[in-house]
Amino acid sequence: MDKLEIKAAFSVSDAGEITGLAWPFGSPDSVGDIIHKGAFAASAALPILFEHDPNRVIGNWESCAETDAGFEVKGRLFLDGVPRAREVHTSIKTGRINGLSIGFRAGETKARPGGGRDIHSLHVAEISIVANPSHPDARILTVKSKGNEMPNENTAPAPEYAELEKKVAAVADEVKTVAKLTERFDKLEAKFNRPAAANSNVPAADNDNDQRKAFRSYLRDGKDANALELKTLTVSNDAQGGYLAPAEVSTDFIRDLAEFSPMRSLATVRQTAAPSVIVPKRIGRTNALWKGELAPTTGSQPGFGQLEVPVKEIGTHTDISNWLAEDAPAAEAEVRMSLAEDFGQKEGLAFVSGDGVLSPRGFMTVTEVEFTLNGHATNLSADALISLMYAMPAAYRNRGSWTMNGTTLATIRKLKDGQGNYLWQPSYQAGQPETILGRPVVEMIDMPNVAADAFPIAFGDFATGYRIYDRLTGLSIFSNPYLLATEGLVRIHARHRVGGDVVQPKALRKLKMATS
Repeated sequence: MDKLEIKAAFSVSDAGEITGLAWPFGSPDSVGDIIHKGAFAASAALPILFEHDPNRVIGNWESCAETDAGFEVKGRLFLDGVPRAREVHTSIKTGRINGLSIGFRAGETKARPGGGRDIHSLHVAEISIVANPSHPDARILTVKSKGNEMPNENTAPAPEYAELEKKVAAVADEVKTVAKLTERFDKLEAKFNRPAAANSNVPAADNDNDQRKAFRSYLRDGKDANALELKTLTVSNDAQGGYLAPAEVSTDFIRDLAEFSPMRSLATVRQTAAPSVIVPKRIGRTNALWKGELAPTTGSQPGFGQLEVPVKEIGTHTDISNWLAEDAPAAEAEVRMSLAEDFGQKEGLAFVSGDGVLSPRGFMTVTEVEFTLNGHATNLSADALISLMYAMPAAYRNRGSWTMNGTTLATIRKLKDGQGNYLWQPSYQAGQPETILGRPVVEMIDMPNVAADAFPIAFGDFATGYRIYDRLTGLSIFSNPYLLATEGLVRIHARHRVGGDVVQPKALRKLKMATS
């Protein structure tokens, strides 16, 4: 395959005609080559490239002819459709670029004694506009702008470049699209950079917003509240047609609930939008056996079941004075705390000893939770506590917590081991719970007292063993300002849906006050 040789400089014009001497006769180039007159006899119309790059066609050479001076060319730059052509034209007009260069395949050549070649025939592939031509005298002679166009010049693009101009036009359209997107992004950025409101545009417990204002208005006036304000609230799906508390009020309610329902600090608490939750339950396991090199394996199949945790409903009402509803800026906080205290006490009892009929099922009523005998019907045994703790699998024991009521805890504080050390140890670090045998203690007022055949103490990994599901609808409120209007009170009805049950009985264990 013939090698393409480059012998001059390439230049382009932004808009107009261009005339130049691509190769002067009678003098060698920088490497000693001399192209003689007659070598260009077969040349035809050629593309104008920039710096010999075939991807940068900036015009068309419309005539190429030999003269006494050399190989002269005339052409036209694609100023209307090719941005690069306009840039080159500007550079030529300012003198930054003024060289021409030819790319050719040599035909008849003869070596020169002093180096280089005498070239008598060649095939020109392209002529480029360049900054540094191979031949120092290969220069652009004239560049005509649009204002100096010749009346008889052919301004139509060469047929072989029609497709190129279409592509360039498509690129221009894409650039316009990008400009529109940039304008949109600038507007969005301006919005994001606006100063935030005092509450950072997000409702919180200590700032004001439309939902909280509407909620306070509803607590005070019921359905007689301003209709525009009521539109900001979410309608509940209960038959009474109440409203859901704003999201931040419901979140604060759940947080306050944990203060009165200690089980929430131990168990895994999740949310659901369903009336019940199906929890997969494994009731068996595989049975792997050791075997020889070529012995077949023995198959085994674990058993699986499922546990349904139904979501129950708890409801109550509280009365607040008209003065409190009208004058207190945080009336909803008072209502929330009142409901959290009431609901928390009922929940706490249900999570411990609920029967699962109307309330969640408590962990103390689940028969699958195993127990350890105390060894005495009424006197707590330190040895029994140690036995209970180490009867648990290590994975659950290492994450375990003790639960009991205050009366039982007072009794345990007096117990010592065989070396005279108290089983109970206080917390020496703020925020850390007291411990029994190195594991934390959580006081639950609803745990049974020490008595014959009672289960006053439980130990285990409650996060694994017990699951609580809160209904996503949160706290539903119905306000009745008429029932107690003569007494100056507004009655607030509230309901909340929650479910709970033991999902892994092996993670929990109880102490039974008995000998057998």
